[in-house]
Amino acid sequence: DLLLSNSCIPFLGSTEGLDFRTLLLDEERSRLLIGAKDHIFLLNLVDLNKNVKKIYWPAAKEKVELCKLAGKDAHTECANYIRVLQPYNRTHVYVCGTGAFHPLCGYIELG
Repeated sequence: DLLLSNSCIPFLGSTEGLDFRTLLLDEERSRLLIGAKDHIFLLNLVDLNKNVKKIYWPAAKEKVELCKLAGKDAHTECANYIRVLQPYNRTHVYVCGTGAFHPLCGYIELG
């Protein structure tokens, strides 16, 4: 119904089925950060499909192998699911992911 009434703009940038996990809304700069499986997206709130920025941040291969050896499912559990998107200051966001059961964190410059 929303599509038929032109009441929404679907996000077309994710055809891979990336399992979105966390969101961070930056109203001041009209953007939305989305944490997903192995990816972080930065979207423009005016047009979600314009100038989409995407960071590919997978778990290290050796961590994925350890995850699989522990009996976890390689396709659904042994990835870097982004769980934390937290503003750090005006230019950076603190980001953490599962890292295939070996959590990792870092800072992203939003410039």
